[in-house]
Amino acid sequence: MASTSSNKQPLLIDHILHEVINLDSAISSTFDISGTNTAVMIVNAVTTDGAVLEDIYSIARSTTAANINLYLSSATDYLRPSEGILIGQFASATTIGDVTKFTEMPNILAPVAQVGSTAQLKALYIPKGKSLWVARQSSSVLTDGPLLGVQGGWY
Repeated sequence: MASTSSNKQPLLIDHILHEVINLDSAISSTFDISGTNTAVMIVNAVTTDGAVLEDIYSIARSTTAANINLYLSSATDYLRPSEGILIGQFASATTIGDVTKFTEMPNILAPVAQVGSTAQLKALYIPKGKSLWVARQSSSVLTDGPLLGVQGGWY
């Protein structure tokens, strides 16, 4: 028996996803994508069915905050202005080792919250044909840039 009246199955995660990258040299000098950037792809769902991210976080390696920009794109080789779009920004912590989280993810309906819970769940869906890219908003390469991690699953 189907789980909904429209005969659709619930979102099922095939296998988990947890990636962490160093943002020392992942830079974009402007808020929007410019022609020259060294953004790094962290999730590639271009040839998969997609992914859902339940947590996006940074770990500070410096006492200076870094603005971290997140972009969705259809490209897998280079983040081009014509193919990428900014989906959010958050700052790393100013204490070495502290963790900050991207809290502006969209509200979601699936998976269903626990009975009695009033909290709204948040997650970022990376649809089939898209990839998630990240860059610090800066024009300088660092040796103590933040680490960026994503956790979720492939569906």
